[in-house]
Amino acid sequence: MTEETMGRYLGVAFKRGGMIYYFSSAPFVLAVHDWVLVKTEEGIGFGQIVIIRDELPPGLDPAQVKPIYRPATQEDFQTVAENQQHAVEAKAICQQAIARLGLEMKLVDVEVSFDRSKMLFYFTAPGRVDFRELVKDLVRTFRTRIELRQTGVRHETQMLGALGNCGMVCCCRRFLRRFEPVTIKMAKDQNLFLNPAKISGACGRLLCCLAYETENYAEFQRRLPKIGRRYHTIHGLVKTLRANMFRDTVTVLTDEGDELDIPLEEWPTLVLPDERGANGERASERPAAPSQPSASDSQPSAAAVPSGPRSPRQGKRLA
Repeated sequence: MTEETMGRYLGVAFKRGGMIYYFSSAPFVLAVHDWVLVKTEEGIGFGQIVIIRDELPPGLDPAQVKPIYRPATQEDFQTVAENQQHAVEAKAICQQAIARLGLEMKLVDVEVSFDRSKMLFYFTAPGRVDFRELVKDLVRTFRTRIELRQTGVRHETQMLGALGNCGMVCCCRRFLRRFEPVTIKMAKDQNLFLNPAKISGACGRLLCCLAYETENYAEFQRRLPKIGRRYHTIHGLVKTLRANMFRDTVTVLTDEGDELDIPLEEWPTLVLPDERGANGERASERPAAPSQPSASDSQPSAAAVPSGPRSPRQGKRLA
C-alpha cells in the first residue's frame, strides 16, 4: 500500500511532537503530511497526518473513531497563522497580568483553538496558585473561554524545545509522545557516574534516554557473575573486576596478576563444575543447604516430648 491511499485510519498530530489521535479517512483520499480539519470534543482541530494504518493500535475502539471533517484549504492556513499571532499577543498580555497580580507562576505557552472559541494557557509553578483573578482579567480582555493548565518541567521542555547533552534536540521535542518513569536505579545499572549534571536533562530531571536500554542492561546483569567475587576456573582462582556490556565480556584478575577479558557466553564453561552454581557462583558462596536429619535426630528428645504441666522439680531435673 502506498502512502496515498487506502488506509482506513489516519494518525493526526495537532502540534509537532504531540500525541497522535486517530480518525477515519472516509470519504477522502489523503496522504502522510497532508493537513486536515477534524472535529474533537474541544471543537474544530487543525492537524497534520503523520501515519496511515489499516488497523487501529491495540486498545482503541473503532466505533469511537470519528471521520475526518475535511482537508485543509489555503484559507485555513491563513486562519492558523492569524491564531498563532494572536497567541503571541495573548502571551505578552498574560505575562503582564501575572506580574501585576504578583502570582508565583511561569507562563510557558498559549494555544488558541482554530475557531477561537477557547484559549489555553500553560504554566509551571512550585505549588498551587490562586489564579481566579487572572482568569477574570483574561476573560475581560479576550471575550472567550479561558483555561489555565499547570504542567511539569518535562512538558515545558517538550513544548519549548532544547538541546540535550548529546548536542541534539531533546527527544521529548522530537519524537517522544508520552513520558515513561525514569529512576536512579537505571543509571546505576548502566554504571554511570552519578553526577546530576551528567545524568540530568535540560528540564533538570533524569535523562529520558536512561530508560531506552533498561531491558538490555537488565538481561546483561542476569547473565553476569557477581563483580568482586572470586571463582575457581580452569585459569585458576580469579577475581571478577568489571564488565563491558557492549563487548559482552567480563574482566577477571588471575593470581598471577594478569587481566583476562572473557566473553560471557564462555564463562559457564570456564568455571569448575564443582564450584559452579546457578549463576556461576562458588558453592562456598551459596547458602548452605539444610542438613538431613540423622537416625538419632528422628527420635524426639526428652525435652521435646509434651508432658503437660511440670513441677518445679521436673523442670530442674530436665535443665
